Amino acid sequence: MRFLSSMRSDRCIADADVLVDIAHVLMLERQKIISTDTAKQLLPALLELNSEGVPEEVFDDRFEDVHAGIETLLIGAVGADVGGRMHMGRSRNDEVATCIRFKLREDLLKQLAALLKVREVLVTLAEQHRESVMPGFTHMQHAQPTTLAHHLLAYEQQFTRDFDRLRDAYARVNLCPLGAAAFASTGYPIDREYTAKLLAFDGPVVNTMDAVATRDFALETLADLSILMANVSRLCEEMVIWSTSFVKFVVLDDAFCSTSSIMPQKKNPDTAEIMRAKTGSVFGAYTGALMTVKGLPMSYNRDLQELTPNIWRGMRDAKESLRLLIDMLSSATFDTERMKEEAGKGFSTATELADTLVRDYGLPFRMAHNIVGRAVQKGSLSLEMLEAAAKELDVGISFTAKGLTQDQIDKALDVTHSVEVRRATGGPAPFATKIAIADRKKLLDTDSVFIDERLAKIAKAKEDLISDARRLVA
Repeated sequence: MRFLSSMRSDRCIADADVLVDIAHVLMLERQKIISTDTAKQLLPALLELNSEGVPEEVFDDRFEDVHAGIETLLIGAVGADVGGRMHMGRSRNDEVATCIRFKLREDLLKQLAALLKVREVLVTLAEQHRESVMPGFTHMQHAQPTTLAHHLLAYEQQFTRDFDRLRDAYARVNLCPLGAAAFASTGYPIDREYTAKLLAFDGPVVNTMDAVATRDFALETLADLSILMANVSRLCEEMVIWSTSFVKFVVLDDAFCSTSSIMPQKKNPDTAEIMRAKTGSVFGAYTGALMTVKGLPMSYNRDLQELTPNIWRGMRDAKESLRLLIDMLSSATFDTERMKEEAGKGFSTATELADTLVRDYGLPFRMAHNIVGRAVQKGSLSLEMLEAAAKELDVGISFTAKGLTQDQIDKALDVTHSVEVRRATGGPAPFATKIAIADRKKLLDTDSVFIDERLAKIAKAKEDLISDARRLVA
């Protein structure tokens, strides 16, 4: 029985199961499948479970799952003749599928709310650092100067796509399998649309075999969470690197770090490191769920029971990580002077010098690129070295004759100037990031409304469901 039991993961859906039971009983009474008197005896016990919580005895090992535990509790309270009628017109197959979706959609909305807060923090930090110049990297090498705002907005845009993916998944999660029974529906005159409405679902999962057999809504959610955590891990990796003593771009608050057990001088970015590790846990949850359903024939198979714990594990790890990420970023201190100091190293503004030669002196870009590249190889971007490079490449150009001065070269190589001229949409210039931040704020407002509306709809449905049950009892 312990091997077959799903009680450990059923604790996550116990409260949902009670609400699903209430909706099912109201539908049975409305359709005259059970008498009003029977409903009046069933509902008080269910309402008590909803208000007081599911007692520990329901999770006893002698029960196969929480559904059997609650049904046994009801039979003990109102007798077999009444309690044994609650399960009419349904199976545990559609019941558990409904409970999983019911719980998962609320977890999804909470996850979306946490993602929204991460994005808000990133936008707020970006607004504070529109003019904070820093080095940009490719291949972990100094590449071109950028701004901290530009860097942070890149992550915000990634997390916005994560938000969009999870929001899209919500539409497929929020469908009701109840009434599908084992898989072939039922001969009772049930009203599936009514129970879906009572439980604030957007509608039923239409095909009853699909309703009990599918877990692709869970796979989609876990896949989206895996992509989200990959993005979290990338950001955490940079916080780890940036906080090192040889980079020193950021100081993480002590609350998110620890010291060594033997080296008293150490300050280790443990929270960011554990978040990187939790990414692997979420990947594992998705892989485990995917392998569980691979090759399963229609319709319901007990294998699906083993998929459910992966849903809650993946959701829990992602949710905890986001909540910590919010506070870790909010409390971080960025060393903008240190960033600016590094911004011009490694000839990072060489591209802007090449662009200047193209814009101001009419050179083809490839020629300008080759001349500047040869000067870099020689170790200097002085006027003298550019002249020598042009002579070596035999391009027939004298920059001195064309009026190029060392002051013009120095201006082109200045990191602040290099950033400011990159004003195109999505670029690092303060002008461009100001526009980007305004756009992101508008999108944040829109996404916040989506979450608030869905949470309010679910809360109202729960309130109405309990009111309807109490009214019938009264």
